[in-house]
Amino acid sequence: MANRIVIGTQWGDEGKAKIVDFLTQDSDMVIRFQGGANAGHTVIVNGSKFIFHLIPAGIMHPGKVCIIGNGVVLDPAQLIQEIDELKAKGIEVKGRLFISRRANLVMPYHKSLDQLRETKLAGGKIGTTGRGIGPAYIDKVARCAIRLGDLLSEKELTERVTVNLEEKNELIVKIYGGTPFDPKTVIQEYLEYGKRLADFAADTSGMLNRAIRENKNLLFEGAQGTILDVDHGTYPFVTSSNTVSAAACTGSGVGPTAIDEVIGVVKAYTTRVGNGPFPTELDEVLGAKVREMGGEYGATTGRPRRCGWFDMVVLKNAIGLNGLSSVAVTKLD
Repeated sequence: MANRIVIGTQWGDEGKAKIVDFLTQDSDMVIRFQGGANAGHTVIVNGSKFIFHLIPAGIMHPGKVCIIGNGVVLDPAQLIQEIDELKAKGIEVKGRLFISRRANLVMPYHKSLDQLRETKLAGGKIGTTGRGIGPAYIDKVARCAIRLGDLLSEKELTERVTVNLEEKNELIVKIYGGTPFDPKTVIQEYLEYGKRLADFAADTSGMLNRAIRENKNLLFEGAQGTILDVDHGTYPFVTSSNTVSAAACTGSGVGPTAIDEVIGVVKAYTTRVGNGPFPTELDEVLGAKVREMGGEYGATTGRPRRCGWFDMVVLKNAIGLNGLSSVAVTKLD
């Protein structure tokens, strides 16, 4: 048995999906445990490019089980789009993809609030993807989030959306000058999502712990990177979740003693998307050259990545924060 975590050691975009794709061959299950559709994991198979925002990259391997854990904030529309795209290319996910009933959902008002807040910040922008990740995590901590399991009960969903929108519409209209949401429209939209996703909802923590007892090999796929961790990153220019290796346990529902290895993925140079400190950033001319040579554009937003020299201080920090047992270096060529 080898239960491994693959984690980014920089500001994301280290090439984690390539390492996950390679290690999936020796794994039985691949698990996403944090973040949401702000992630963009690119895998190229037989010349075809696949970009996954929610589904684990291991889905490309026949017979492998993929899990979206409770720590992920789930955008149902994005997930269904990925499922449909895979099916159109001959890859069936039913019976292989399972989603925690406890996974919190990204709602339309989360995306609206994300974008409105970013606009209002003007010169102090964080550089968010605008996909509603931060506001979804806010609701999770505020204990008013809507979970995947709520989509399976019209009564539960109706009550929660109605109550939430009383507050969210006040914020959207009176604070940010945005357009309010009609509760009935949102409820109906998400009930339809519930019908599509009902077969995927599961007690994923129970599934994973059974797999551990059966000596299965689990592979935990991290998103973003260590220096974007909400606690340990370049705050406030960070993502809204814990991206370090410890989050694999809380975000999937397994104990820390189940983990055997932590593999840190590091790029041979450094990149960053969005605002925030970047000590080794290259000047505009050389940075642009590296960007073009390395194809450094965001898989999620398409934004050009800032490029810089390799930063050993950042890697040393990541080794300690994640308890790395090994390092995989990408883009040496």
